Amino acid sequence: MSYAAANSDYNVGDKVVYPAHGVGQISAVEVQEVAGMTLEVYVVTFDHEKMTLRVPTKKAKTAGLRHLAAEAVMSQALTTLKGRARIKRTMWSRRAQEYEAKINSGDLVSIAEVVRDLYRSGNQPEQSYSERQLYESALDRMAREVAAIEQIDRDAAVAILNKSLHKVAA
Repeated sequence: MSYAAANSDYNVGDKVVYPAHGVGQISAVEVQEVAGMTLEVYVVTFDHEKMTLRVPTKKAKTAGLRHLAAEAVMSQALTTLKGRARIKRTMWSRRAQEYEAKINSGDLVSIAEVVRDLYRSGNQPEQSYSERQLYESALDRMAREVAAIEQIDRDAAVAILNKSLHKVAA
């Protein structure tokens, strides 16, 4: 049963970001009965993961659901990419947990920090497998949001991000 919510923050068709999954789209607002209670939910589809998520409308904010980043946040994230990498001298397992938490925070600037810190130019030593996995995950998450904001495909968004990263290395 699908209907438009009277006082919702999001509308059907809106592109949104869910922290653990990245960019999705509100495909419907539904009322469902769960354990005898009526619950209004946003139905969010993530095409790149072939997944659908239902988020209670009253819990959307606390779950971290948000609109695509504003222009100011986007430019701050791109500026972050151009900054110097900050590599802490802590054990890799601890840093990996911190990077994972930043990626799953859904915060574009935090994700940009991970991309910046794990980026390797051609003349730098090779990354470990786990570093590369985290880098790819952060780059993909950021690229999908840039693509949604700029209304371009993911590859064009990656090219924009790489351009910002190469300015650092040059």
